[in-house]
Amino acid sequence: MTAHPQDCILIVDFGSQVTQLIARRVREAGVYSEIAPFNAADAAFDRLKPKGIILSGGPASVHTDDSPRAPQRFFEAGIPILGICYGQQTMCQQLGGSVIPGTTGEFGRAFIEVVGRSALFDGLWKEGERHQVWMSHGDKVDRLPEGFHPIAISEGAPYAVTSDEARRFFGVQFHPEVVHTPDGGKLIANFARHVCGLAGDWTMAEFRAAKIAEIREQVGDGKVICGLSGGVDSAVAAVLIHEAIGDQLTCVFVDHGLMRMGEADQVVSLFREHYGIPLVHVNAETLFLNGLKGVTDPEAKRKFIGKTFIDVFESEAKKIGGAEFLAQGTLYPDVIESVSFTGGPSVTIKSHHNVGGLPERMHMKLVEPLRELFKDEVRELGRELGLPDIFVGRHPFPGPGLAIRIPGEVTKERCDILRKADAIYLEEIRNAGLYDAIWQAFAVLLPVRTVGVMGDYRTYDSVCALRAVTSTDGMTADIFPFDASFLSRVATRIVNEVSGINRVTYDYTSKPPGTIEWE
Repeated sequence: MTAHPQDCILIVDFGSQVTQLIARRVREAGVYSEIAPFNAADAAFDRLKPKGIILSGGPASVHTDDSPRAPQRFFEAGIPILGICYGQQTMCQQLGGSVIPGTTGEFGRAFIEVVGRSALFDGLWKEGERHQVWMSHGDKVDRLPEGFHPIAISEGAPYAVTSDEARRFFGVQFHPEVVHTPDGGKLIANFARHVCGLAGDWTMAEFRAAKIAEIREQVGDGKVICGLSGGVDSAVAAVLIHEAIGDQLTCVFVDHGLMRMGEADQVVSLFREHYGIPLVHVNAETLFLNGLKGVTDPEAKRKFIGKTFIDVFESEAKKIGGAEFLAQGTLYPDVIESVSFTGGPSVTIKSHHNVGGLPERMHMKLVEPLRELFKDEVRELGRELGLPDIFVGRHPFPGPGLAIRIPGEVTKERCDILRKADAIYLEEIRNAGLYDAIWQAFAVLLPVRTVGVMGDYRTYDSVCALRAVTSTDGMTADIFPFDASFLSRVATRIVNEVSGINRVTYDYTSKPPGTIEWE
C-alpha cells in the first residue's frame, strides 16, 4: 500500500526554480502530485499512472542540442497535459510547431487578453477579459502544432495561452504557480479537477491512515530508531511511526547545546512524558562546542555539526542494539533537491541534512514517512496526530541551530547571550499576537562590538540583529513590517536584560527564491 492515491498529477521538472510551487498548487486543490526530473519522468509515469501531466518551466532553450524534452510517449497516452513556459515551448516544438529565440522577452507583471474559449478557463476566465499574469521568458512560440489554437495573447506573446481541446493539451507562456499571477492557483486547480476530472479529495487523514499501514508493512516486527532534532519534521515523523508500531520505536535526542531557550526540555517532556515514547537523551553540548572552537566558516560549521551528530547518533544506536531501521524526517523538497538533474546550490543548502541516505557502515534501512510532504503539510499532519500547536506551529529552526545565527566563532557564552535575546524577541512577538503571521523570526549575534553608554557607564559589547520574514512557501520571503514602537520595545528589553549586548538592529532584507536562513 502507498501513501499516494490512485488519482494524481505528474509534474515533469525542466529545472525551474519554482517547480515545487506547481506541486503545491495541485495539492491545494485536493489532488496528489509528484515531481520528477525530465530524465526520470518515464519511470515516474509507470509508477504513478497519473491522470494528468504538467510540464514545468525551465532555464533552457529548445534551440540548444542538449535541451531537455518530455518523453514523446506522454503525448500519445491520451491524458491531459499542461505546459508552463518552457513546458509549453517544448510541447509545441515536439508536436510540430516552432519556437523562435527571444529578442526582448517578457519578464515580470504582464496582462493577457482572452481571445477564445477553453476547458482550461471554464468558470474562471471569459473571452474578451484581461487578466494579470507573471511572465518570465525570452523564447516564444511562433507557430502552433496542428490542432492547437490561440486562447489568449499578450503584448509580447501572440500565443500566451494555447490549446488543443480534442487532445486536452494546453500551454501557458506565463507562470500560474506563483502568487504574482492572482488567479494562477485557480487555473491549476481547474486543470487538475475540471480538465483531468479528479475529485480533489486527497486529505491528510487519508495520508495518515495509508502511511501507518505502509510503515507497518515495511517494518513488520523490526525495531526502529529515530533521531530527534527538536524540530517539527523529526517530531511528526516520530509520533506517526509510534502510532504505527508503538514501542518498536526508540527515539534518540542528540542535544548539541545549540537550541533555543527551553527547547531541549520541551522535547524530552513531550516525547518521554506526554507520548510515552522510549527516548534516549544525549547531552553532547561539550563535544559540539569543543569541536566548534576556532571555526568561523559557516559551511565548515554545518559539516562538523552534521558529521558529529551522525557519529553520536550511531554510537547511541549501537548501545540500543537490534534496530534494523532508522527513521528520518526527510521532506519532499529535500527529496526533489537531492535528485535534481540541474545540481545547483542544493548540495550546499542541504549539507547539514543526511538527505542522500545513511553511512554504509550503519547497515540500516530508512523509514522516511514524510518524504511526500511539504513543510506546511507536515504541520497539518502534526495537528492531525494531536501534537500541541505550540510545537507544530513553531518557526523553522535549522539543524545546526544557533551555530549559523552566530557568525564567527561559536562559544557557550555567545550561545547563552543569543538564547536570551532570541527568547525576548519571540516573547514580544507572541505578546503582540504576531507569531502566526510570521514565517520565521530570530535573533542573530553579530561578530561586531560597539561602544555604547548605559547610564553613567561606557560599554563595549555586541550587536544583535533581528530578523522576521513572511512567506507562503518558504522559497521566497519578504520582511515583516513591524512598527517602530514594537522594535523600540524589543530593543530596549534586550539591551536592558541581556548582558553582552548594547545595540540592536533590524534586518530589512528580502529574499529571492532560496533559503531564508541567515548564513
